[in-house]
Amino acid sequence: MPAEHYDAVVVGSGFGGAVAAYRLASAGLSVVVLERGRAFAPGSFPRSPAEMGKAFWDPAEGLYGMYDVWSFGGCDSVVASGLGGGSLIYANVMLRKDEHWFVHEEPITAGGYESWPVTRADLDPHYDAVERMLDVTPYPLENPAFDVPKTRAMQDAAAELGLEWRLPPLAVSFAPRRGAEPGIGLPIAEAPYGNVHGVTRKTCRLCGECDIGCNDGSKNSLDHTYLSAARHHGAELRTLHQARAIRPRAGGGYEVDYLRHHPGGGAGTIGCDRLVLAAGTYGTTFLLLKSRGDLPGLSDTLGTRFSGNGDLLAFLLRAKDRSRTRPINASRGPVITSAIRLADDADATRESGRGAYIQDGGYPAFIDWLVEGVDAGNEIGRAARFIAERLRAFVTRDANLSAEVAGLMGDADLSASSLPLLGMGRDVPDGELRLRGGRLDVEWNQEASEEHFERVRATMRRIAHVLGAEHGEMPSWLGKRIITVHPLGGAPMGRHPGEGVCDAFGEVFDHPGLFIADGAALPGPVGANPSLTIAALADRMSTRLLERRPVTTRSKREGQVEMSVGTGAVPAGPHAVTGSLVAGDRAERTSLSFSEEMTGHIALGVADPRSGDLAERSHGGRCTFRLTISIADLDRFLAEPEHLARAEGWVDADFLGGRRPVERGWFNLFAAGGAPDRREMRYRLWFTGADGLPRTLAGWKDVHHGPATRLWLDTSTLFTRVMWGHVPEGEDRQAEVAGAGTLHIQPMDLAATLKSFHTQGPHGIAALARFGRFFVGQLWDVYGPG
Repeated sequence: MPAEHYDAVVVGSGFGGAVAAYRLASAGLSVVVLERGRAFAPGSFPRSPAEMGKAFWDPAEGLYGMYDVWSFGGCDSVVASGLGGGSLIYANVMLRKDEHWFVHEEPITAGGYESWPVTRADLDPHYDAVERMLDVTPYPLENPAFDVPKTRAMQDAAAELGLEWRLPPLAVSFAPRRGAEPGIGLPIAEAPYGNVHGVTRKTCRLCGECDIGCNDGSKNSLDHTYLSAARHHGAELRTLHQARAIRPRAGGGYEVDYLRHHPGGGAGTIGCDRLVLAAGTYGTTFLLLKSRGDLPGLSDTLGTRFSGNGDLLAFLLRAKDRSRTRPINASRGPVITSAIRLADDADATRESGRGAYIQDGGYPAFIDWLVEGVDAGNEIGRAARFIAERLRAFVTRDANLSAEVAGLMGDADLSASSLPLLGMGRDVPDGELRLRGGRLDVEWNQEASEEHFERVRATMRRIAHVLGAEHGEMPSWLGKRIITVHPLGGAPMGRHPGEGVCDAFGEVFDHPGLFIADGAALPGPVGANPSLTIAALADRMSTRLLERRPVTTRSKREGQVEMSVGTGAVPAGPHAVTGSLVAGDRAERTSLSFSEEMTGHIALGVADPRSGDLAERSHGGRCTFRLTISIADLDRFLAEPEHLARAEGWVDADFLGGRRPVERGWFNLFAAGGAPDRREMRYRLWFTGADGLPRTLAGWKDVHHGPATRLWLDTSTLFTRVMWGHVPEGEDRQAEVAGAGTLHIQPMDLAATLKSFHTQGPHGIAALARFGRFFVGQLWDVYGPG
């Protein structure tokens, strides 16, 4: 056994790893983060040519910088290495994945389907949590100090073309504290958890340097937020530690072999009960491919569903605003301030094609000199004029060179009017990551996604036309290669091992305690900038991990273990839920889950669901819920008389303001119904309406003795009440009822439910059979002769 052992090891410190480290450490677990790169405090990011030459990642060549550049057969990629991962060099945009872009069973040209086992409703509460932690806010365009030309130009172009334009949320501090007035270069108030760098941060000064590291600390990058908070709660952040191999540990848990890049080098092994892989799409997939021999049973989908999130870069040259009088000046402002959205077929609008975003780009002011150098034709002309003027001055003995030098410099028209455009969207995830000679390789090209890329190019050309600009793409010597900063896939999530490497919570099938928390787990493109979605999935993963753990506080230095009853993660609720969610050794128990969807009508103002049937269609509205029922320990579930499980998902009704995520939910299967031949299937869902007010959906299926012909009706009809407030079980009589009615499961939905059954843990097939015998036995007890 390794000398070091932790409750959790997190490999990587990007949007997945940082979120997981904070959530697990704040819940009391001993956590260590292994980050291959080094820490970059504000003021330490490279700027000079000498510094930039060392800013790349290649330890074999003695380079430990933050840019890691990959070149494959069909694409090139730039990813990050450093404490904070991709947040060090991304452009701060925190857009949610569009609701209808969580596609299901969408065919892929190369075979198979893009299918997301999570929904927008599943992620919305986790999106909320990440946005709060990163303090996201739209660009303050209406503040005079932040009114920049490139943002107005994009707004005007979108209006002219009838396109949807928005100011997306940015993880940037424009004000010194939340709620304060924005200002440039102001000291930022320190968070309660402090900062790992110990350096004062300042608000954005519009320098366009987001993508090369923010030397002011204006970006709310992960080192300033989640990782600082994780360290505050006891997590160890080990930089220049690169994971090289992983394997199961005898008796449960995992071991990680790592390499130290500190002077003197060296290697080591660390043990853990739970292992979270968050080394990025390339790093995580590479680790799994290398360790495949030690992880028997890994899904055959490992390496698949790779995509570049539809990334496409173009340049508008000599662009001005709609009046054609004001230069763009793209070097002023954050890298991205605004976005134009192209609708998707799935949005059910008049648009056709795969959804996409086009965003204004920016670059540091010192790049203006390089941009001017690109204008070779004009530069030669200016030089020729300068020589001619010098000959004239020699003859006329004119000693003043000011005008001539000014002419040689030019009017800087190109740099003042160049605007990068950044496109991304729902390309086709048909690429594959594999090992060749022990090295990672990608087989992927843009052929299946050509329609997407051409749609984005065409829209960029239309924007160029409105702004009177020349539209240019990457240099011709790059051919049709794609450059992506958003590689995704490789270890995709799915509903079962035939569809993905991990489940919808990131846990690897048949390897309990091994989680994937980064872009590798995505089964397809996000369409929007993926950082927020990756972080939200990691937050959701952490919630599941904590809810399913026993309370175990392990002293990593002394090896002592203290245990208490309960999960320590789920607050007291309407049931004694903690007991049924935790039982014994995690490695010895089998979990089971399935999905269920029911639809019907709720009559507002009706308290009794049995009397609401006549009035509901005229006074109420359609109501639907979709739930995933999760049983953490099947043996304990079957033994307990209440047969309690967790319910997660969403409730959708117009009178609630649309689809609302279930914040907490409980399900009882065949609980005692007050008589030997009576059972109830109970549902209790807590959620919040669009008006911000809490509500409870409580329902029951009344399974009682009668003719066998009633079996389908009884088990498919849910008598339902919607009540004000989050109402615990046993307090329904005191609660105010908003409405009542009945929901039903349709035969096609039942078929989908049966297909969704999944077990994890030892003896899964036998566990599923035990569950089936229990279910049928309960029905026989109720409806059988006697």
